[in-house]
Amino acid sequence: MSDSHSEIKSFIEENKDRFLNELFDLLRIPSVSADSKFKTNVEEAAEFVKEKLIAAGADHAEICPTAGHPIVYGEKNIDPSLPTVLVYGHYDVQPADPYELWNSPPFEPVIKDGKIYARGASDDKGQMYMHIKALESMNSFGDIPCNLKFMIEGEEEIGSENLGVFVKENVEKLKADIVLISDTGIISNDAPSICTGLRGLSYVEVEVTGPNRDLHSGMYGGAVGNPINILCDMIASLHDENKQITIPGFYDNVEELSQEQRYELNKAPFDLEDYKNELDLGDVAGEKGYTTLERIGIRPTLDVNGIWGGYTGEGAKTVLPSKAYAKISMRLVPNQTSEEITQLFTKHFESIAPASVKVKVTPHHGGEGVVVPTDSIGYKAASKAFEDAWGKSPIPTRDGGSIPIVAMFQKILGLDSILLGFGLDEDAIHSPNESYGIENYVKGIETITRFHHRFAELNK
Repeated sequence: MSDSHSEIKSFIEENKDRFLNELFDLLRIPSVSADSKFKTNVEEAAEFVKEKLIAAGADHAEICPTAGHPIVYGEKNIDPSLPTVLVYGHYDVQPADPYELWNSPPFEPVIKDGKIYARGASDDKGQMYMHIKALESMNSFGDIPCNLKFMIEGEEEIGSENLGVFVKENVEKLKADIVLISDTGIISNDAPSICTGLRGLSYVEVEVTGPNRDLHSGMYGGAVGNPINILCDMIASLHDENKQITIPGFYDNVEELSQEQRYELNKAPFDLEDYKNELDLGDVAGEKGYTTLERIGIRPTLDVNGIWGGYTGEGAKTVLPSKAYAKISMRLVPNQTSEEITQLFTKHFESIAPASVKVKVTPHHGGEGVVVPTDSIGYKAASKAFEDAWGKSPIPTRDGGSIPIVAMFQKILGLDSILLGFGLDEDAIHSPNESYGIENYVKGIETITRFHHRFAELNK
């Protein structure tokens, strides 16, 4: 380990307030990629990231236009004989709606009880920005042990629609030995962990149409099929009494873990009662025969993300609606492909529709599941980095979420990704009052610098 690392750690601590204030400036930019009214704000965030990369010591940084939101690319070249780490992150954020549920304005960051509250604090501005500050911290002492490349995109929250095109067109530019991503979490600050598996995703929108116009519910109710009622029946039929998904062929390619693998997965610290209390639940629910950790890590799921139709305004309007809609996401496990699952869902959903309605299924975005090997140099470097910075060996876990680009990096660039995330379940990403711990932010910066040193050492 470098002799200067204690100096780097001191530098991070001494500059903590500045590092936080810079992050706050980024969090104030409402870079919501899903909503076109924030387009200029997304571009503003990209410019911010580019400028901060240069200020941190990057040799070069540029904004790369795409058919959608831009990608920020930067690099710090030390020596061609050294390994190269490609850092991936995103500067776009989820919509902050519903605003009324926030305890403070979502784009006005505040600190409370040691946490930063703002949209994007944890997902992914806070975690992405740690890498820029890690670059600055190492660069301040001329102690950067690897070549670094940065690819920070603005469309992750809408499925990274144009990232694949950029990666395919820039294979040589993005040549590296490993991809480093901080967009996941740890079990707790007392039990650090590294995500070694992610689920894939198939996301669709369904439209059910009945009569050619909204009808009076008194004059037509009971004689004409109600699209909302029918949609609810169709959705309910997608699970059986054991909470298994009823789509034919859905489980054909599901990876079944051995009892030994399941045993190891369940070693992770987890208190079911605390879990229920935190979410104010009387009980958990899910596929019969699996623990909560297994349900969210190694099993596929199907969930309704939104449902609407008819009259939802104030007061009453006795209407039998013409249309009903729902957004449905399916989390997939390795060996399932998003394309196949989308096709199976579409075929099944159309087949279960009664003759009284017409059904339209519109695929949105998807991605593939991935498993990261724990015997690789990258994983060993990440594990050692946690031991150096946190004083504890991290636990390998599997995450229920999806980062579709991880599988894409494997396929196009031939690179494995190390998911060196520092978020917590309590961060409430994608929800009102999203937060990120100051300790996680500061320790994350140090851990990243330690990763680069360990990765360089193990590659000698």
